[in-house]
Amino acid sequence: MEYKVKNIKLADEGEKLVGWAEQHMPVLMDIRKDFEKKKPLEGIRIAACLHVTKETAVLVKTLKAGGATVALAGSNPLSTNDAVAAHLAKEGIHVYAWRENHEKYYWCIDQVLKIKPNITMDDGGDLITTIHTKKRSLIKNVVGGTEETTTGVNRQRAMEREGVLEYPVIAVNDAMTKHFFDNRYGTGQSTIDGILRATSLLLAGKNFVIAGYGWCGKGLARRAAGMGAKVIICEVDEIKALEAAMDGYRVMPLREAAKIGDIFVTVTGNKHVIDSSALKNMKDGAIVANSGHFDNEINVEWLEKSAIDKEEIRDNVVAYHLKDGRKIFLLSEGRLVNLSAAEGHPPEVMDMSFANQALVAAWLVKEGKKLDNRVYSVPEKIDREVARRKLKTMGIRIDKLTKEQRDYLKGWKEGT
Repeated sequence: MEYKVKNIKLADEGEKLVGWAEQHMPVLMDIRKDFEKKKPLEGIRIAACLHVTKETAVLVKTLKAGGATVALAGSNPLSTNDAVAAHLAKEGIHVYAWRENHEKYYWCIDQVLKIKPNITMDDGGDLITTIHTKKRSLIKNVVGGTEETTTGVNRQRAMEREGVLEYPVIAVNDAMTKHFFDNRYGTGQSTIDGILRATSLLLAGKNFVIAGYGWCGKGLARRAAGMGAKVIICEVDEIKALEAAMDGYRVMPLREAAKIGDIFVTVTGNKHVIDSSALKNMKDGAIVANSGHFDNEINVEWLEKSAIDKEEIRDNVVAYHLKDGRKIFLLSEGRLVNLSAAEGHPPEVMDMSFANQALVAAWLVKEGKKLDNRVYSVPEKIDREVARRKLKTMGIRIDKLTKEQRDYLKGWKEGT
């Protein structure tokens, strides 16, 4: 069995963590039962570049139960749980992932591609980009791919616009049962969790600056406010800025917020959102973190060049000493703080996200060859199936439209 993990002896510890996640991911476990019986992925090779967490392990084991051969690389140098990776390796998954993986990140992606995948699963787009730039001979084997996060979907839509996307990609991120819950509730809670684990500080009373008011920003703002923080939103989109103001938050340019903020978090998917102009204006002791996919949302390069000294204060906290006497504290190297300093999204949320991944993979086996080379939404039938299963596991029942109501919604003649 081919794999590379930090320590295979951690497998027993990883098994317990994955078991805990399985206990709290009933939708995906229900899908696993179906997969074990029907084997919809029999003979299919899946290459995945995802955060190697206990929740991801539940997905990967479900894909294997469906008959797939799975190879997994970590999608972030700091997000891998080494015990989980060891458990997956012992379970027969070609896993190439370990924490603190900076230098070998793309080497791991190259390894998973050796299985010559029929389906790709990406979180951020590095796997798909690698295939399209360095491993083009593999494209002929691929019937389709999935993308887990906003950043990756943006990249693949750019590829589609430029006419260089060479197989269909399903934007799992855009499923209502993914972004409406995962991005809002998952990112909101896990980002706060990462900040608190890294700093152990009180949020109440602090100016909490959030760059970006998409679904992730909305969830984060709500939870920071719930803990007593004074939330400030920075936006470039007029409608989102207006929404933030209507939701009761202060809205201002980042350069102004920099002067009064205590904690700063980026959740935009864009580059150098917190740039030198903001960093120069921050007060002594400001804490800066990122919960967008890539570490370039914060201009860490400027901090590295401008600091006269830096020191690790505690795990995931580095103090940059600037020439003017100020200190700026950077969390988790500017990488995903919710995964680097904490454990990522709660399993109950990832239950829906990864249920979409599993069902879309099975759907691609049947429908992939009929699709054009572009980015598609998750079929509404799958999205609603995930919601239906989730409600069932929560013991919640809902109403159904009567025939009269269905006919009324389809018609146009009946008036006032």
